[in-house]
Amino acid sequence: MAQDPPEGESAKPVPAADELYDRGLAVRKSVLGEAHVARASANATPFDRDFQRFITQYAWGGVWTRPGLDRRTRSLLTIAMLAALGHGEELKLHIRATRNTGASREDVAEALLQVAIYAGVPAANAAFHHAKAAYEQIDKENAT
Repeated sequence: MAQDPPEGESAKPVPAADELYDRGLAVRKSVLGEAHVARASANATPFDRDFQRFITQYAWGGVWTRPGLDRRTRSLLTIAMLAALGHGEELKLHIRATRNTGASREDVAEALLQVAIYAGVPAANAAFHHAKAAYEQIDKENAT
């Protein structure tokens, strides 16, 4: 649990919104790939444009840029949580992103075994199915 700074000392300043967005955009591109981010931006409409900015600013700029965990660990945590929650399409996106995060297929398999114990076998079963599909797509892309 985080503690308040000692009296007379201030907490680490939170970056301004635009700075968080810029940092988040850089990390999002680095992890998910420039093509994916460009598609997401191009497909944004007035309906979801604010949501795209929100996730770039807060998820990618506010959390993924924190120094406490390396990118591989954040990737594996994200994969495990998406698997546990049953978010297959987002899970496949993050499986594909392991090409950029340093998480190996073996790392992902171990994370999904952990999901089986703590979130249930059906969640892990579905996650393994989605992961296999994502890896098949990666292998197909690499073969061309």
